Amino acid sequence: MRNILLIDDDVELCELLAAFFSGEGFEFSAVHDGPSGIAEALSGACSIVILDVMLPGCNGFDVLREIRTKSRVPVLMLTAKGEHVDRIVGLELGADDYVPKPFNTRELAARVRAVLRRRTWTPATCSRS
Repeated sequence: MRNILLIDDDVELCELLAAFFSGEGFEFSAVHDGPSGIAEALSGACSIVILDVMLPGCNGFDVLREIRTKSRVPVLMLTAKGEHVDRIVGLELGADDYVPKPFNTRELAARVRAVLRRRTWTPATCSRS
């Protein structure tokens, strides 16, 4: 399953990323407010969530907090709130990665793939000599 859920109130950005990620072989859906984002993220239908901080209804940090109480779905923060303190808060709350806006779509795709690889990676048995 390679389904991306984008939670962002910027409809144009959602359309741009939907077109880009569809071309990269992902299924893509978007919601535009915090409460809907929580419901969709917890539905089990997505493999990764891309989450903005500034959202109507409740902010992205609250959305992340709520998701983390019930799910380990990977979450990548994508937000204009790129100050060090914001990045630290997002990562401490359980985000798997944090990308500030403006961003490069190819880098975002590479980060999405990297997070998904880490989530599906199974450690090999290692032996000590």
